[in-house]
Amino acid sequence: MYRVLITDNLSPAGLKILEDNPEIEVDVRSGLSPEEVREALKSADGIIIRSATKLTEEILQGQPRLKAIVRAGVGVDNIDRVAATREGIIVMNTPAGNTTSTAEQTIALMMALARNIGPAYATMKEGKWERKKLTGTQVAGKTLAVIGLGRIGLSVAQRAQGLEMKVIGYDPFMSAERAAEYGIELYKEVDEIVKHCDFLTVHTPLTDETRDLINAERIATMRPGVRIINCARGGIVNEDDLADALESGKVAGAACDVFTQEPPENRRLIDAPNMLATPHLGASTDEAQEMVALEAAEIITDFLTKNEIRHAINMIPVSGAEMADLKPHIELGHRLGLFLSQQTKGSLKNVQIQYRGEVAEKQTKLITSSFAAGLLSHSFEAEINIVNATVFAKDRGIDISESKSTEAGTLSTMISATVETEEGKFSAAGTIFGQDFLRLTKLDEFYLDGYLDGNLLIYRHHDVPGLIGYIGTVLGNHKVNIAHMALGRLQNQPGGEAIAVLNVDGEVPEEAIAEVSSHKDVSCVKLIKMPPATAPLSWLQ
Repeated sequence: MYRVLITDNLSPAGLKILEDNPEIEVDVRSGLSPEEVREALKSADGIIIRSATKLTEEILQGQPRLKAIVRAGVGVDNIDRVAATREGIIVMNTPAGNTTSTAEQTIALMMALARNIGPAYATMKEGKWERKKLTGTQVAGKTLAVIGLGRIGLSVAQRAQGLEMKVIGYDPFMSAERAAEYGIELYKEVDEIVKHCDFLTVHTPLTDETRDLINAERIATMRPGVRIINCARGGIVNEDDLADALESGKVAGAACDVFTQEPPENRRLIDAPNMLATPHLGASTDEAQEMVALEAAEIITDFLTKNEIRHAINMIPVSGAEMADLKPHIELGHRLGLFLSQQTKGSLKNVQIQYRGEVAEKQTKLITSSFAAGLLSHSFEAEINIVNATVFAKDRGIDISESKSTEAGTLSTMISATVETEEGKFSAAGTIFGQDFLRLTKLDEFYLDGYLDGNLLIYRHHDVPGLIGYIGTVLGNHKVNIAHMALGRLQNQPGGEAIAVLNVDGEVPEEAIAEVSSHKDVSCVKLIKMPPATAPLSWLQ
């Protein structure tokens, strides 16, 4: 059974998906303290949260069972993504579920600003009739700047165009050609776009780069009477700078659905003139609540039961079908890394991985991550997996590069890796027969056909008569059974350099290794320990 912890309110429709799955046990516990969340995660394979739960580094550290975090919503700033990645935990969100509701909230606030809906309602409740004082402005013909052209930003742009507004946009990841397809004039710099709008709305995540994105300096360059809307994240618009601009009249009006602190204790911005505030209602519709709950439940279910990765923040997204197809290659990459981690000497410098044949057309980044996990598995106390392996490699200054060629050689698919250390270069290559049989096809300069499982006794030697019989006798005397033997030699004639890879049953005593090493024609002996043939990787179970 996989256990899924839910610490925030989730729609009954999402809970039903989880509860109806026989492979999943649901643990619903809201209102937990940070210490209680940390304790509850020790027995959880996955967690679904909304905005109330904060998953900090202190909570995520030392959670070996936790595999995935799903945020029922778009923003993941309440999750320490760096810590999650380092702990090998996949972070996923639900970007589609609340798109429409948040876009509608943005448009609603923009219209309310333009027509002074908030002040008009307040004065009517007070028994006043201040029609002349509450003259507004129409939005048709005005220019709306949309900063952040993701799902929500584009959805806002489309609705604004329906109101006959001119839409300009900024997004560092969108091309001018793509923006033009949506009827948006794209600007390359935030400093430029803010000068050319009557209304401005932000739709970016909150990061170090976007914090205080709209500040006093940029507000100073805006048109007098500009109106600013924030339905994204508190902190993107500097609240004190916005309050100053409202008080001075530079900004004619502002509407915020989100705040740096929620609920806000500092009321300066909320009490500023021409300020419209709502309590984080962007996704607060019945439809959005249900959609994000359904999507979150489906995402974590498919991840735990099918290894499917959707909307990942810190990993490549992969469908269940792709993962099933990739699984043997990921296994092969991991075993090659694990093999070379025991074969190499000295500190790692860089790694070169080459993909040839059919494998070159697949998601090789995942295979490379799996190789790195195997290569570093003996170097860290922390569990290294497909999520955090390249992070740990980068931390140690290990450069991992890929090259690909769809041209097949002797075999239809081949993965080869060369590891450079202070002591020299070490390489190994492997292939897959069928879907289950992983083979070692090359070790340094020697070609062979070995098995990548169990205990491997590897010895380099001169290719002379009687040596194989001698080694078989030594192992037999120590009650060690040879399950398989693969031989490789540099030249197709006896007497030269050769290598042998023996798959043996059980442990090999040190005395046996010493006895084999003592033979005059044996130059090197090494015992490599690999997982059994049928042992799956922990993240592919």
